[in-house]
Amino acid sequence: MYDAIVIGAGAAGLMAAAEAARAGRSVLLLEKMEKAGRKIRITGKGRCNLTNARPAEEFMDHVRANADFFNVAFSEFNNRATIRFFERLGVKLDIERGERVFPHSGKAWDIANALTEYCEEHGVEIMYHTRVTEILTLGGRVYGVKYINRRGFERKEECENVIVATGGVSYPSTGSTGDGYTFADAMGHTIEPVRPALTPLRTSHPQREYLNGLLLKNVGAKLYVDNELRQEEFGELGFSERGIEGAVALRVSRAAVDALIDQKRVKLVLDLKPALDADTLRERIRREMADMQPEEFFAELLRKLVPKNLVVPLAKEVDFHSKSYISKLTDTEIERLIKILKGMVFPITDYAPFEYAVVTAGGVSCDEVNRYTMESVKVKGLYFAGEVLDIDADTGGYNLQVAFSTGRLAGQLKK
Repeated sequence: MYDAIVIGAGAAGLMAAAEAARAGRSVLLLEKMEKAGRKIRITGKGRCNLTNARPAEEFMDHVRANADFFNVAFSEFNNRATIRFFERLGVKLDIERGERVFPHSGKAWDIANALTEYCEEHGVEIMYHTRVTEILTLGGRVYGVKYINRRGFERKEECENVIVATGGVSYPSTGSTGDGYTFADAMGHTIEPVRPALTPLRTSHPQREYLNGLLLKNVGAKLYVDNELRQEEFGELGFSERGIEGAVALRVSRAAVDALIDQKRVKLVLDLKPALDADTLRERIRREMADMQPEEFFAELLRKLVPKNLVVPLAKEVDFHSKSYISKLTDTEIERLIKILKGMVFPITDYAPFEYAVVTAGGVSCDEVNRYTMESVKVKGLYFAGEVLDIDADTGGYNLQVAFSTGRLAGQLKK
C-alpha cells in the first residue's frame, strides 16, 4: 500500500510526487501517456519558459484568477526557489527579456527529464500508459483508485492520499483531456466553467488573408469590450491561420474570451507606431514623400513605414490603391493613413479552441480546496495541484510556476 498516489506526470504531478517521496513516503505516479512531462516538452516553443524572475509582488500581478489562494503556495515555493531547485538538479538557466527563465540549452526536455529523474532517484514508482478511471472514496475520505494498465486490465490500488494533477484541457494531444474535472465532479466538487486562456484570437477583418505569417514587434494594443477600454499591452504580435497570436494577443485573450462568451462586442486596436505621436508621424510621412519621385507608387511609401504584409491591407483601409502614384495622395488620405497606423481596428469574433490554448481557465473551485495544504475540504486525503485548479496566469513562465508551487505544497500531504 502506497502513502500517496499521484495522477498525472506533468509539471504539478512530478513536483508533487518528488516532494512526497523526498519526505520518505512511498509514491505511485500514474500517467496515461507514454512519457512524463509531455506538455513541459512543448511549452515555450520547445524551450520551456519555466518561471519568471520578477519580484514577488510583480509576479502576483500576473496571476489572473484566484491570486490570493495561490499566494500561499507561492510563498512556500516561489520563483526564486524554482530557479534554485533546477540549478541544483544541474540544469543551467538563463534569464531573458521580460524576466523569463529558460534552460540555457534551449531544450524543454531538460526540464522534463530533470524532474522525472529527480522522482526516480527518490524512489517514485512511475507507471506509464496507465489511465485512472475512478478515485475510490468511503465515508468522506479517499481509499484508493481504479485504473486500466498498459495491457488493458482494470486494477485497483488502495491508498489514503490521492493527488489529482491531471492538467486542464488545453493541448489535449499531451494527455490533458479534463479527467480531473470528471473525478472532482463525481466527488461533489464545483467545476468553474472551463474555457481557453492564452489562446489565439480570430478576427473578421476583411484583409486578414493578407496577414498570415506577419510578425509585428514593439506594437501597442488596446482591447475594447463594448467600446470600453479593458486592457492595454505592448510587445510582439503575430498572425497565422490560427488567428492573432503572440505575447500581446495571448495576454489579452483571457478577457476577450470571457467577453465573447458573454456575447459582448470585442475589438483589438493596434498602434503600429507607438514610438511616434500623430504629429511626428505626419512629419515622417511628408519627409518620406519628399524623397520619392511623383510617379512612385503608394505601396512604396507604405513599405517604408510597415512590413510588406501590411501594405495591401493598409492601402485598402485608406481606400487608396497601392499602385496609385503618391503624387495623387491627398491630405485627407494622409490623415486617414495616420489614423489607421495609430489605431488599426481588428474586430474579434471568435477564439482558437483548446488545441491551441496554452492553458485552461476555470477548473476545480478554489473555494473548496484548503489553500494551506491543497487538500479538498470535501473529501479527506484528496489533493489538487496545477492546471486542474481554477488558477491561470499570463504568458511568460507564470503558469508553470503555478504548477510547481501547488504541486510542491500538495506533495507535502499536510493535514
